[in-house]
Amino acid sequence: MSLESRPCPLESGFHPDQLAVYLVTDPHLCAAHGLVKTVEAAVRGGVTLVQLRDKHADDATLIDQARQLKAALAGSGVPLIINDRVAVAQAAGADGVHLGQGDSEVAEARRLLGPGAIIGLSVQNPAQLATLDVEALDYLGLGPVFATATKGDHAEPLGFGGLATLTAASPLPSVAIGGLKAAHAAATRAAGANGLAVVSAICGQSDPETASQTIVAAWRLRTPETDA
Repeated sequence: MSLESRPCPLESGFHPDQLAVYLVTDPHLCAAHGLVKTVEAAVRGGVTLVQLRDKHADDATLIDQARQLKAALAGSGVPLIINDRVAVAQAAGADGVHLGQGDSEVAEARRLLGPGAIIGLSVQNPAQLATLDVEALDYLGLGPVFATATKGDHAEPLGFGGLATLTAASPLPSVAIGGLKAAHAAATRAAGANGLAVVSAICGQSDPETASQTIVAAWRLRTPETDA
């Protein structure tokens, strides 16, 4: 299925272009600059969507962080997505949620967050595509493409061949994730994904704004793959 023909079934205001350069935060990697300043710098650098992810923080902490990020993102047009926790997304007024295969049911998340929310789901293999609640989802997160230290319990890496297999079978727009950086932009696009999600390639850098600009430029220019 071509990128252009993949449906966006809900009226959430979501557009596949928002997946282009998708920042996933990491509490440890963001610590040098602070979460909010890291995200602000990344947005200045051109990231198109932000996901707040912290597997260990309690809900109250995440709600406070999400509210700070919503304020920082106001007027930028960049959505804020919460990883896993529907209640946090709801309480903080976030733009949506990204769920894993073992997290809250997609239909329940849609019921709680409403038709305007952006809802994504992680998919690691073709079998999981067969069980999708397509009508309740906006996009899929496909991966990991490579092994990554930012998520210790990740599935077997797909490589770009496995990514291409999933994107070809996906009924929804998709973002690739897992060890990706600017040098992987062209290969990610060639595999059929609508964007690449990055963690350490931005959060772990001394200058998150410049790092973001580099990734955005690589995605837009579709430069040749140089670092597989």
